[in-house]
Amino acid sequence: MDIRLILSDIDGTILNDENMVDSDLKSVISELRQQGIPFVLASARSPEGMLPIAKELDVMDNPIACYNGALVVKDLNKKDYTTILSHELEIEEVRQVVQIVRRRFPNVSINLYSGSDWYVERRDKWTEIESEITQLQPIITDINQFVSEHQSPIHKLLLISEPKEIEQVLDYLRNAIMPNSLFYLSKPNYLEITSSQVSKEKALRELAKVYNLSLDKTMALGDNFNDVPMLKLAGLGVAMQNAPTEVRNCAKVITKSNNQNGVSKAIEKYVLK
Repeated sequence: MDIRLILSDIDGTILNDENMVDSDLKSVISELRQQGIPFVLASARSPEGMLPIAKELDVMDNPIACYNGALVVKDLNKKDYTTILSHELEIEEVRQVVQIVRRRFPNVSINLYSGSDWYVERRDKWTEIESEITQLQPIITDINQFVSEHQSPIHKLLLISEPKEIEQVLDYLRNAIMPNSLFYLSKPNYLEITSSQVSKEKALRELAKVYNLSLDKTMALGDNFNDVPMLKLAGLGVAMQNAPTEVRNCAKVITKSNNQNGVSKAIEKYVLK
């Protein structure tokens, strides 16, 4: 296959279970660069959460798809980074989600993301875990006031709790009337909420247009359910061995696990040969 664009998930894909980057990937990306093939990161993470990984892999010149494609940026090393694509949540639906969670699920941690910023009302064990993973610190603020003032776009809400409770939250929210919001699990205890216009699939479509490529010349790599649409759409959808069976079944090929440098191995096999 003549692959000319690669879109890759981060957590569980290029990061192993110790949150370390695929050790062969930087050299593989260097070879891709020599052949003029962009390697684009796509994740539910914020721009700030993706910055250290983008720096480590030396892909700062490429677009980066944040919040699963709700915000696609370039020149991430600059404070006034270039926005290629931005889809924000509908403000009334954000307000509705916050009210429901506070009233019915008070133990759930509410995390709000706007551009590069991460907001919470209080630090709890879940924000501490997320801080450790992303190496970022949240901004403590009044979420209700932030939503009411609506002076900045809201790109994502992240609800965190124990898996059983998050399943209950997901069921409840999906039955609520919020047609402009998309609800999905990125981990068993992580419920992500973005605009219904957002997906990695749509990010892949937009990026293919940016590079003037047909989709059959694209490769996508991922390990979770939110990666399925882009795995199906790409010319070559590659699932990690550590992905759930349902995700692996949606891919054209399966590579080694995230603990076995599966991403770099797939690129070497199917792109660099």
